[in-house]
Amino acid sequence: MPLSEDNVKDALKSVKYPGFSRDIVSFGLLKGIDLGGGDLVVQLALATNDPVIPQTIKNESEAALRHLEGVRSAKVRIDIQAPPAGSGSAGVGATKISGIKHVIAIASGKGGVGKSTVAANLAVALEQTKAAVGLCDCDIYGPSISLMFGTRDRPMATEDNRIIPIEQYGLRLMSMGFLLDDASPAILRGPMVTRYTQQFLRQVEWGTLDYLVLDLPPGTGDIQLTIVQTVALSGVIIVTTPQEVALIDARKASTMFEKVNVPVLGLIENMSYFLSPSDGQRYDIFGSGGGEREARRIRVPLLGQIPIDIATREAGDRGMPVTAEAKDSAVGAEFMKIARRLRELLPT
Repeated sequence: MPLSEDNVKDALKSVKYPGFSRDIVSFGLLKGIDLGGGDLVVQLALATNDPVIPQTIKNESEAALRHLEGVRSAKVRIDIQAPPAGSGSAGVGATKISGIKHVIAIASGKGGVGKSTVAANLAVALEQTKAAVGLCDCDIYGPSISLMFGTRDRPMATEDNRIIPIEQYGLRLMSMGFLLDDASPAILRGPMVTRYTQQFLRQVEWGTLDYLVLDLPPGTGDIQLTIVQTVALSGVIIVTTPQEVALIDARKASTMFEKVNVPVLGLIENMSYFLSPSDGQRYDIFGSGGGEREARRIRVPLLGQIPIDIATREAGDRGMPVTAEAKDSAVGAEFMKIARRLRELLPT
């Protein structure tokens, strides 16, 4: 088979952007190919402050290209630029969303740590500090924000095809859960997931907001990559539980965001402990001190420790986040403390 640009592109698609599951071609790094009669030269462009990322991409790309039939030599040249001013991200073309002062991502390395519960209650707590707040459910496959806010309303659209968010408890909300029935799965391939994520962020009529909170899916996949590539994030908050199995994945998520120059604002330890309602005795069901140790290890603040609480689960199932229903409860008070800390970190 003769050497062609399509062969080169296919080979480069085997090279993943460090920390992500998506390849460098779909990431938009490829800028030119010179076949050179077998002396191949590939031009990439990358915006990052981390010297390890371009070197890793160069080494892996050249290794992949050398295996192509008809290649005598392979050189990869990378145009390295500083990330866009104020973007906080290594994504090429990461820009602010019009009218929004701060975009905060809520992330976790694994599922089941209560990330959506944290995102929902933190958004409510921020609104209770008199901030204008939106909440975007970026978990396209497993949306839960519609349930947690107790509404099945369908979003409407303006004449120019912009989506009007649902309003509940003073927040502007968007979720795939508003578009699907409870039993309807989102059966989508990667490109469609990327498209929906972009529509939720860019085509929703968010208006003027102090904070837009993004509830990310767990892990480090296409949705996370799409967001850091295109949206100027003010920072990310990592949610974990105290046990080591969760902390390992929180560590991976933190490292990923550091690689793409997104500031980690801090760690929230969810399900931190249980207070017995009968005698006030504290039980560290999942261990103790894990979140505090991990926050020290990755050198970020421990923003809060949320107790595991029956009322929190019941409130979420009823469609009313506990911070809205019981602001003065132990859980509500902890979320308010975190919200005030965030307002200090990201003033408006």
